[in-house]
Amino acid sequence: MFYTCSILYNTSALFIAVALLIGILFFYLAGVRLGNYQKQNNPDAKAEGVGPLEGALLGLLALLLSFTFSMSASRYDTRRSLIIQEANNIGTAILRADMYPDSIRLEFRKDLQLYLETRIAYYNAGNNEGNISKALADAAKIADRTWQRATRLSRESTATIPHSLMLPALNDMMDVVTSRDAARLASVPDPIIWLLIILTLLGSLIIGYSKKEKKNDWIILFMYSLITVITIYTILDLDRPRQGIIKTDKAHQKIMELRSYFTQ
Repeated sequence: MFYTCSILYNTSALFIAVALLIGILFFYLAGVRLGNYQKQNNPDAKAEGVGPLEGALLGLLALLLSFTFSMSASRYDTRRSLIIQEANNIGTAILRADMYPDSIRLEFRKDLQLYLETRIAYYNAGNNEGNISKALADAAKIADRTWQRATRLSRESTATIPHSLMLPALNDMMDVVTSRDAARLASVPDPIIWLLIILTLLGSLIIGYSKKEKKNDWIILFMYSLITVITIYTILDLDRPRQGIIKTDKAHQKIMELRSYFTQ
């Protein structure tokens, strides 16, 4: 899969942020040296013409930062919403199992308890693709067994109400698995992140090149660098739901709480 196998995705967001901070400072100093070299060798050259280019480049960078941040935040909200949705779907299936006679009810509840544990294991697997695949396979096996039981009972029994309620609940419970895994794999495309990094470095180069003061204003440069790097780090962190600082643990807690249904 492209997203999970990309070098950029598998590189630590903190490492990218630190490398970018160093790159901003390096390109700024390179721009300063280039500007000084231009002034010494071509005194008639004016740096005023760089102003519109600098403004356009930084404006484009701000636009791309805003667009990418919005994209990452939207994907994060989607992942969180799908976890809540799955918790509701599993909870509904567990409750609707109570409509069946005790012997059948116990079979449904046993399978649903096992299914719940596989979904918890899916989240706890983190970025381990082997454990994720195993959790998905186990969940699919249990879900298929539960579905086959429900459809068989619907053919054998004349009571239609339990089956007409249980089958849609199981279907929703199974469908959301695909949606959640697709949301896990979805991320901001690498070319956009690379473009963001390149524009940041070029912006630093232009700022250094067009500098008119003889001394470097390190406070302003540090503030610009820090704000830009923190923003890009946040974008990367939002885009990686199973690593970093911003996770969906609170939403996943709703699935963990479903264990209480089996302790009653």
